[in-house]
Amino acid sequence: MPFLENISNLTPLELIINIADILLVWFVLYKLITIIKGTKAVQLLKGIFVIIIAQLITQALNLQTLGWIMQEVLNWGFLAIIIIFQPELRRALEQLGRGKLFSSSTLNEESERNRLIEAMTKSVSYMAKRRIGALVSIERETGLSEYIETGIPLNSDITSELMINLFIPNTPLHDGAVIVQKNRIAAAACYLPLSESPFISKELGTRHRAALGISEVTDAITIVVSEETGAISLTANGDLHRNLSLEDFEVKLRRIWFGEQQQNQTSSWWNWRGNKNG
Repeated sequence: MPFLENISNLTPLELIINIADILLVWFVLYKLITIIKGTKAVQLLKGIFVIIIAQLITQALNLQTLGWIMQEVLNWGFLAIIIIFQPELRRALEQLGRGKLFSSSTLNEESERNRLIEAMTKSVSYMAKRRIGALVSIERETGLSEYIETGIPLNSDITSELMINLFIPNTPLHDGAVIVQKNRIAAAACYLPLSESPFISKELGTRHRAALGISEVTDAITIVVSEETGAISLTANGDLHRNLSLEDFEVKLRRIWFGEQQQNQTSSWWNWRGNKNG
């Protein structure tokens, strides 16, 4: 076979260089995939693959008109990719300039999840009892960068104290949404799109409409604390879960955010709270 013959003709040094070249290419591709993961670029890439598959089908079936359209789309695709992926490309260049493109970090995922859930539950409990209005949106697969840019950047660790302080009335950052990205508070005072659904109850205010609006265009989880009643609500995938108890809120947040089933378990925060009250 020509492939095997070409390999056999290589010197040991050339073989090592070629293997290193292939491994470096795969490593760069892997890092690029990790950069676009969690952004809208993932969905756009799926669309590109659909166009490529449609092009192959049109060629196989000799569909000339559709084939011409697909070919024109592919011809202009490179320019379209630069325009569509502009935020992701800019972020990649920024990370490269800061030397973070090839950095990596490890953490105890289970303990980190428990810490995040505990911080969210404690802050929501505090604000619900005192009727402090709150709106928190948590990024999942679909990126929220365009909404983060509308607010004040923070890039802070998630703590219950900070979450509560951000929503204290008459403070500079209390109006708008807090957005969580990659387990950190990315920004506060962000603007979210309002839902235009005609089926929303008229008794729901701007916070609930914004929570539904972001859930209709992304897969984000959004937490709402009503300023009027102190009721706790949660939206995800276009669904609104209203008037949740703290226990139900924690269960749903764990299940939707991390895919954990916690119906028959209690968190460390609930154990701490029970011991304190006892």
